[in-house]
Amino acid sequence: MEPLASDSYGQFLAELKSRIQAAQLRASLAVNRELVLLYWQIGRDILDRQEREKWGAKVIDRLAADLKRSFPDMKGLSPRNLKYMRAFAEAWPEEPFVQAVLAQITW
Repeated sequence: MEPLASDSYGQFLAELKSRIQAAQLRASLAVNRELVLLYWQIGRDILDRQEREKWGAKVIDRLAADLKRSFPDMKGLSPRNLKYMRAFAEAWPEEPFVQAVLAQITW
């Protein structure tokens, strides 16, 4: 096996590190966009159910407890955050608008 010239190896390593970092960044951005969209959808669904089925505010506390039990390692499902999700969906009720804005955010 032929040894790599040190400058050639160093350049190769730098290129790989750069590609890995770029892929990690793209993955993080995709995760962030998906989570924001998920939070908007949860808020929209809560809002819809409260309007359609006349659910009161207490259902958010129960929903938060049930979601926390189902997803114990997931953060962001507190009653306060569910209320923020609901307010988010109420402020921006159109999903295509939310998706268009998310597509432009570079974080």
